[in-house]
Amino acid sequence: MQSLPVTVMGIFAADLSFRTGQLPGWGETIMGSAFRLGPGGKGSNQAIAAARLGGRVRFISKVGTDPFGELAQNVHRKAGVQLDFLFTTPDAATGAAAIIVDQGSGENAIVVAPGAANALTFSDIDSAREAIGESACFMTQLELPLPQVEYGLRLARSLGVPTILNPAPACDCSDDLLKLCDYLTPNESEASSLTGLPVDTMPQIERAAAALLKRGARSAVLTLGSRGAFVLGPGVAEHVQAFQIGSVVDTTGAGDAFNGGFAVGLAEGMSLIEATRFGCAVAGLSVTRPGTATSMPERQEVERLYQGLDTAGRSN
Repeated sequence: MQSLPVTVMGIFAADLSFRTGQLPGWGETIMGSAFRLGPGGKGSNQAIAAARLGGRVRFISKVGTDPFGELAQNVHRKAGVQLDFLFTTPDAATGAAAIIVDQGSGENAIVVAPGAANALTFSDIDSAREAIGESACFMTQLELPLPQVEYGLRLARSLGVPTILNPAPACDCSDDLLKLCDYLTPNESEASSLTGLPVDTMPQIERAAAALLKRGARSAVLTLGSRGAFVLGPGVAEHVQAFQIGSVVDTTGAGDAFNGGFAVGLAEGMSLIEATRFGCAVAGLSVTRPGTATSMPERQEVERLYQGLDTAGRSN
């Protein structure tokens, strides 16, 4: 389906993923059951997810001139992400992430070092001004320094381009930053961090979403894992159910899968609820396989999922 481009700004990080039965304590060494090296970083994952779904994607970031930087170039090129604004620097190493995955539940704990992406400058972002201006939406996260995040959001807003902020990892965001967000997409812990409110029950989730709008976001889409997502915006308040597809293998990157799908949905002219449902389908498929960028589904997989639900007479 033809759509306007999606511009994503964020970091690339090489994911070093370890599967184990428990987290080690400080000073403790434990044995893992498996290891995987692959592409990661929230912005990179979201760009790859969107491209695999057929989106025309530009990725704004910076990597080092090292093997991990070469990995970034290769995986984005293979996924079909445009590389015009993936800058390089010899002065810093490409980012990396240590991911520990619980081999029983598939849940994860992650430590990220952005590396060269922290050297992304306002001038770098300005060089993508024309590309941002012709985009359906501009999406970023909080793995970059906050001044760069705010600069990118403000530039997109000045060009009349809808903005998506995935506020991950959670940090102390100002109201001024949230006012630059047309769509805010926190998970449960991030929503709680941003509002200071519990998010255990649906009434609590609804209150947290309302608090995010009160702080300045135009619309809030709270991702709830196996519970789907809750959407609150102008004239919209709806719980979108998750897609239960199969056994959960690895939840790493599920939020990125959702955001990539959500952005593509908006770029294709879907309504806020339709784009959220599409994002939930993408995330539901991603958790049935290991890895982050490598777990992002192709468009035909999502289409088959939709067709299966239609045939069964079910909907989410």
